[in-house]
Amino acid sequence: MLSASLNRIFALVLRYWYLLKDSWPRLLDIVYWPTVELLMWGFLQAYLAEKTSVTALAGGALIGSVLLWDILLRGQIGFSVSFLEEMWSRNLGNLMMTPLRMYELLAALGVMSIIRLLIGLVPVTVMAIVFFGFNLLGMGLALAAFFANLIITSWAVGLFACGIVLRNGLGAESFVWSVSFLLLPLACVYYPVTVLPAWLQPISLALPPTHVFEGMRALVLENRFDVGEMLWAGGLNLVYLTAASVAFAAFLRSGRRSGALLQLGE
Repeated sequence: MLSASLNRIFALVLRYWYLLKDSWPRLLDIVYWPTVELLMWGFLQAYLAEKTSVTALAGGALIGSVLLWDILLRGQIGFSVSFLEEMWSRNLGNLMMTPLRMYELLAALGVMSIIRLLIGLVPVTVMAIVFFGFNLLGMGLALAAFFANLIITSWAVGLFACGIVLRNGLGAESFVWSVSFLLLPLACVYYPVTVLPAWLQPISLALPPTHVFEGMRALVLENRFDVGEMLWAGGLNLVYLTAASVAFAAFLRSGRRSGALLQLGE
């Protein structure tokens, strides 16, 4: 059973990989936007560093925030786009008629999101070292904790976005591209939680990425790894991933019963 399940997951990952590797526009898109963001924020930090030593100190935190934000954003988009490939080709109904289980589909989407993420993240990590002297890998084992929490958050958000599209059809496709940006101001990517109004801070602290970025700033600026922040992020991720999985499963069951999986469109 386990072998058959792994084979089905591998077959799906292989399908998505063939779609990706044979399309240079898809590959270019994966690398293009992270590169633009890194260069824009990196050169801004370099300019500010000339004006005050405080911003020079915070420069590592700014570039680190850009790279970690890309893990969340590209992980979510990579997860969701692979699912959208099935909807664009109107193949989702066919998949659901096979022995493929929901968790196998989601596992394949998760693996593919990591593959797409690494294709975009590795070049910008090298550019951050070359152009700005910031080595993301210098965070050591803490980077593994940051990465794990952010990629789980990206899967939870991606699941929620895919569920919305599954429920409303491809007319809701734009939600996939914008949903992560709803988190951007509240997750305190580029500034600490204390900057937010007091009434908004509890909402921000209820989001897993907030604790990741607070932990990253503690590491870069204070050379201190905050275990408590990672535990909070991990616990919240478990809650959100479970809720997103339950919602997606409900949408999928509803689509199967109504036959909507064969009629998905605008």
